[in-house]
Amino acid sequence: MIIGASVLQLPAILKAKEMGLYVGVADYNPQAIGIQYADEFFNASTMDEDAVLSAALEFKPDGIMTLATDMPMRGVARVAERLGLPGISYATAVKATDKFEMIKAFKAQNVASPWFFTVDSLEELKALNGRLGYPCIMKPTDNAGSHGVVLAKSFDDLLNEYEYSRENARCGKVIVEEYLKGDEVSVEVMVINGEVHILQITDKITTGAPHFVEMGHSQPSQHPVALQKAIKDMATKACQSVGINQGPAHVEMMVTKNGPVMIELGARMGGDNITTALVPLSTGIDMVKATIDVAMGNKPDIEPKWDLAAAIRYIDGPQGIIHSIDGVDEAQKLESVQQVILTKAVGDPSVPIHCSNDRIGSVIAQAATVENAIKACERAVKTIRIEIE
Repeated sequence: MIIGASVLQLPAILKAKEMGLYVGVADYNPQAIGIQYADEFFNASTMDEDAVLSAALEFKPDGIMTLATDMPMRGVARVAERLGLPGISYATAVKATDKFEMIKAFKAQNVASPWFFTVDSLEELKALNGRLGYPCIMKPTDNAGSHGVVLAKSFDDLLNEYEYSRENARCGKVIVEEYLKGDEVSVEVMVINGEVHILQITDKITTGAPHFVEMGHSQPSQHPVALQKAIKDMATKACQSVGINQGPAHVEMMVTKNGPVMIELGARMGGDNITTALVPLSTGIDMVKATIDVAMGNKPDIEPKWDLAAAIRYIDGPQGIIHSIDGVDEAQKLESVQQVILTKAVGDPSVPIHCSNDRIGSVIAQAATVENAIKACERAVKTIRIEIE
């Protein structure tokens, strides 16, 4: 059973069918793209734990998962506990989806992480005046994709941006934390029977302040070998601190001048095409299949098949209404380019990049070196011409 049937879950649905499995999906949207490829559909929101559990009790799955989204992991964990299926506990799912509970777990296990304060109201925020260092980050405790994330250079910035962060928090709670300076990386992980396996380290680029939206990824990491070991050790400790003992994890950290420091993690595969595209292209590991296998109680194949490089670059454009998009076929034919994906079309607005949904599309490339993979992406992005009304 796969929780969600949107385009994000499509790789899992298609892979499960390719594996010969009978697939049920749950989604609030009866028009979700993945439904047509599944065997059964349950009209249940991925965020509604009771509805997900009810659907699962009817479907009786042998395994359950979601791909690249955080909050549905709570429903997945409830089902796994109720039906005795492989997966993380509900307590771990909460720690992996609530940034307050997560950072408390990091602190309890001495995992390097930022100073922080949680805020339930404007009054609580005002009470922090004089106790904070600047710049600092404010973000929802329970959202992803850079929704509601802001950089504050002063207390007035926090006051002015508080409503923006709060309205992106499902529970209405935000967290104010230390601003970490350095190079951001993520670590793609598979945990099997409590043993943490590091599959790949991803170097990232973002828009920077104030919203830090990811605009590019590349693998393998170009950091020195000794630093990569410290990154891997940090990822292992982080997974163990929140109790991830089965399944994938996506661990994000900042490589600071004092070494790696945790940002956050998800008890699921990484999004942004990192684990569905880049990991297979750079290592040959089919992480979607491995995740399904773990969920079914089978031994996954996580042995690297090759040592290549992969990169993705996201597309933005001038602001306005998209009048035309040309050069996509030309970009797709360029050497090393594997995939060109457009997430907006003619007639859609092109807006400033405040969150991942604001990006226009992406280009994915594979090459012998990271430098060549990145260059291929950049050539393709330049080939795509977007005109704005």
